[in-house]
Amino acid sequence: YRDEHVVVGKIARLFHLKGHEYVIDAARLVAEACPQVRFLFVGDGILRRPLEDRIAAAGLSDRFQFTGLVPPSRIPELIGAMDVLVHASLREGLARALPQALIAGRPAVSYDVDGAREVVLPGETGFLLPPKSIEPMANALIELAGDESLRRGLGQGGRDRFTEQFRHEHMTRELRKLYETVLAERAGE
Repeated sequence: YRDEHVVVGKIARLFHLKGHEYVIDAARLVAEACPQVRFLFVGDGILRRPLEDRIAAAGLSDRFQFTGLVPPSRIPELIGAMDVLVHASLREGLARALPQALIAGRPAVSYDVDGAREVVLPGETGFLLPPKSIEPMANALIELAGDESLRRGLGQGGRDRFTEQFRHEHMTRELRKLYETVLAERAGE
């Protein structure tokens, strides 16, 4: 990518319910308004060919790059290449990519599903959108693409809020407290 590019990344298997098709549909609108935006799909799966065909049919082949399957050790490097993370899955607990991107200082644009609402905080860490929505996703991406200070601010918000929360020491401490509470309640039964 070149310096003038704004890279929107999605980390997920190329599989049903992951929402790649919604990103592609939003990309049609984004491409008209923001020629500097590029899309990076990290992951592989059975839908790669149909997604590539959909991108080609939309005339967006020069805007998209697929990494294929990558080892987990490369994810931080790929997040580093992104300016924005998009999460368009329709069902998922808390996708690892969301806290990873937020801790790396990248804002997130996500559908309001399952665990996403715990970390994608509108106005603080990113944009939370109705599932399957195309135009709101495009509008959020256009706004972020055109405003570097907004990207930086939301990215810093994610880093500040979640770096400590997702540290393994903190998570271990919280899990230990939960176990102690459950055991104490059971002992009292």
